[in-house]
Amino acid sequence: MNETMKTINNRTSLRRFSNEKVSIEEQDIIINAALRAPTAGNLMLYSILKIEDKETLEKLSVSCDQQPFIATASFALVFLVDFQRMYDYFSYNNFFSYCKEQDSIPKLPDLSDLLLGSEDAICAAQNSVIAAESINIGSCYIGDIIENYEFHKSLFKLEKLTFPLGMLVFGKYPDNYKPQVRERFNRKFVVFNDTYQRLSKEELDKMFEHQAKEFVQNNKFEAKNYAQYLYARKFGSDFANEMRRSVNLAYEEWLSYGKEVMKFF
Repeated sequence: MNETMKTINNRTSLRRFSNEKVSIEEQDIIINAALRAPTAGNLMLYSILKIEDKETLEKLSVSCDQQPFIATASFALVFLVDFQRMYDYFSYNNFFSYCKEQDSIPKLPDLSDLLLGSEDAICAAQNSVIAAESINIGSCYIGDIIENYEFHKSLFKLEKLTFPLGMLVFGKYPDNYKPQVRERFNRKFVVFNDTYQRLSKEELDKMFEHQAKEFVQNNKFEAKNYAQYLYARKFGSDFANEMRRSVNLAYEEWLSYGKEVMKFF
């Protein structure tokens, strides 16, 4: 197994950091790796916010579902889907006039663009994860950055055509840290040849067999099995409801850009 595969297979999320700071040189290695990620049409439909300010990290540790370890990170990277830059470029170069000349209705950002930019942003984020791990710097994805849209919009001064899709926190490994590589689902339940395969109840029970060992009958959700517990903890939870509310609001903002500019067409 080569070093790249070792890095991928041994990497785990790090939520406890040493006091040693990640140097500017090391940060640059991580960020430059992100910028080399695959991207649709070589357009890089994302922006990256580098967060080192401790006060900001402290705020994020609260707004991202109360996770105190975020405040202890050396720095964070927030990956934004960014069509603002692209449509500013079009606007500055008279794309509305061009559309009129072509007798064409301007095509403005929609859900498909948000998803395409999301692909770009996540590719960049994952490149930074692997680059960091290769130089012995740990990281942890913070999906909760998609919560509390209004707060994060104000905190980061976000424009309508930007969306904070993901955040990563980085830091040095503590002394004598022994990462625990967690078991993933068996590939037979995830990887299919040619066409999608819907799993039976028996297959799904087998798929979750390892995780279901954690289930206890006396739980705060009053769940009667692991599937009910998983639903209550992850998908029926307050934070999941906040994610839904926040993302729907962000999408409304995304679409409002087109509604506003079309008034002048």
